[in-house]
Amino acid sequence: MSPTSPSGTVPGLTRKNKVGLVLAGLLGLLDMTNFVTLPEPDADTQGPPMAVGIADGVLGVITVLAVVYTWRTLNRTGSRVVAGSRIVSVVSALPAFFVSGVPAAVVALVAVFTILSVVVIALVLTRPAPEAEAGTA
Repeated sequence: MSPTSPSGTVPGLTRKNKVGLVLAGLLGLLDMTNFVTLPEPDADTQGPPMAVGIADGVLGVITVLAVVYTWRTLNRTGSRVVAGSRIVSVVSALPAFFVSGVPAAVVALVAVFTILSVVVIALVLTRPAPEAEAGTA
């Protein structure tokens, strides 16, 4: 059941919600590129383990699907799924800050994506302003 406003309609997305959903969609698309850029299993390349890359790709798909669902249905459950998938994505990237040997450029990139994800979560979970009562002026 969707929450409804006093007039009986589902509240729409605010500008903050829309900006957050667009940014979340872009982050989800960037996460999905992990499917294409996965290193060979036997290669001695630096980077996250293959399982982390696959998990991030799946989280990207979940994020994009939840963004589309939220935008089309105006259901706040989709916003929560977007926020949850972004939180898990950030948590999977945190080892870049603590593992030795990670290039400084990668650490900086992870920091930017972490901050951007926190902003996205705040924007997506912003509640719509309560509507003014119909007889008050």
